[in-house]
Amino acid sequence: MPKRYRARRIGVTFLLALAFTAFIYFNPKAFEKASLLGLGDKLPEYRLEQTKADSLLAKDVLENLAVKDKYTETKYYRKAFYDNWGQTVSGCNTREAILARDLTDVVYKPNSCKVQTGTLNDPYTGKTIEFVRGQDTSSAVQIDHVVALSNAWASGAALLDKDSRYEISQDPLNLLAVDGPANQEKSDQAADTWLPSNEAFQCQYVARQISVKYKYKLWVTPSEKLSMQKVLAECPDEPTRGLENQ
Repeated sequence: MPKRYRARRIGVTFLLALAFTAFIYFNPKAFEKASLLGLGDKLPEYRLEQTKADSLLAKDVLENLAVKDKYTETKYYRKAFYDNWGQTVSGCNTREAILARDLTDVVYKPNSCKVQTGTLNDPYTGKTIEFVRGQDTSSAVQIDHVVALSNAWASGAALLDKDSRYEISQDPLNLLAVDGPANQEKSDQAADTWLPSNEAFQCQYVARQISVKYKYKLWVTPSEKLSMQKVLAECPDEPTRGLENQ
């Protein structure tokens, strides 16, 4: 084969590979399709194996989580987890189920499983909030993903299949009814940059985050782990949640 032709073919192959890589990087849906085709199989170098925890104390389970920097190969997008709240067994969606679980003095809309009113003892601020369903009032109480979905994405969920990511988004272990403004303030921050202002709840909050990350084999960043360790130093006997059968 003439050297000129061989060089031209190599050059074309390189440009095609470069174009495909760029397409995958800037197109999350294409990345998901590539994963289904097996093209993403080499990415799990980011997925460090966690060891089996000998104890269900949060501080011990934390030590069994993998530690890794944020995964940035593909951009986070919320629809990678879910489009809408899923339906529970009773026919209510997940949001209504969490409101019913976390509020007291619940009153439902007539012939409905939708919560009309209720009282929230907000874990994030310590305030008592009277929930009233309505266009201008419902946002006073919001459902927070304890491990924010973008944080989950950056700590391993990007490399899970969509069913697993959907489960993370709907799992009651990862959901809490909380003060709306506090939820907005938290946004997608991890434990190293945001903790509830209600210090009495910080141990439970961190323990729940650790539980979610362990359940779904997500990792923590070095700074995230350090912040969690500092919180748990004040409550060494804090248990994890929902890991009895893991």
